[in-house]
Order: sequence, then structure tokens, then C-alpha cells
Amino acid sequence: MNNNLGRLGGQVGVLMCVLGYGVIFFGWNGAASEALPAAQFPYLISGGIAGLGLVVIGAAMLVVQDSREDRARLQATLEQLTTAVERQGGAANAAGMRGGAGVVLAGTTSYHRTDCTLPTAREEAHLMRIEDVLGQGLEPCRVCNPPALRMDPLQSY
Repeated sequence: MNNNLGRLGGQVGVLMCVLGYGVIFFGWNGAASEALPAAQFPYLISGGIAGLGLVVIGAAMLVVQDSREDRARLQATLEQLTTAVERQGGAANAAGMRGGAGVVLAGTTSYHRTDCTLPTAREEAHLMRIEDVLGQGLEPCRVCNPPALRMDPLQSY
């Protein structure tokens, strides 16, 4: 139940701000109905202070709710980053188990060294033998600079 109240913080904050502005308006309206300044002060003080208090508390609730949402987004991003780092470690270990020297990480358009961080966060990255890269027509990564493979012109005929 406490979790549901936390989600309503922004909506309750907006409601309190609206109520605060309403109280300020009614205080001003009450003061406007009196001709003597001495008779206007009770309306201005009670409506102004109560309304201002509601607006400040509502604004504080909006700030706290925004902070909660930012923290939740940051936590989700950190979890994604942790997963990507774990996946990168798994890909490097898999390359090490297969010998690693003749293996690259292949994406859809380029190939990378096994320690490159670019393809490990993508689902389509997979380990491939260096010899198979030529048949796929993949370009070398511009960041990690894997060994450039050249096709022998006589092999193409």
C-alpha cells in the first residue's frame, strides 16, 4: 500500500498546488469585498498564508516525486549496464575458451575484436571465425580496429 501512495505523490502535489491557489484566490476575493484596509488584512493573512503553504508543500511533493522517478530510471539504467558488462565478460570468456586467436565478434554490418565493447550490448552479436568474415562481407570496426581481412582477387573468380 505504501508503494501505491508513492506513485500518487505527483498527483497529490498538483492537487495541493491547485487548492493553494484556490485558497489564495478566495482570500483575495474576501479582501476585495471589504472597503477598509483593516478589514482586508484577516482575509489576506489567512488566505495568503494558508494558500502559500499549500502551494509550497505541493511543489515540494512534485520535486520529491520527480526525484523518485529519476532514481528509478537511474536504477534501471544501472541494471542494464550491469547486464551488458556481464554479457561482455561472458563473450570474452567464450572467445578465450575457443582459442580466441581466430575468433571475432560479428554484428550485422561489421566485425569486432572480442574485447570490443560496441557489439556486446546488442542481441545480434555472435562469435565467428575470422575466415568466415570474408564470406559475410562485413567491414572492420572503426573503434577497435580488428585485423583487416583482404580477399585474394583470385578467389573471387
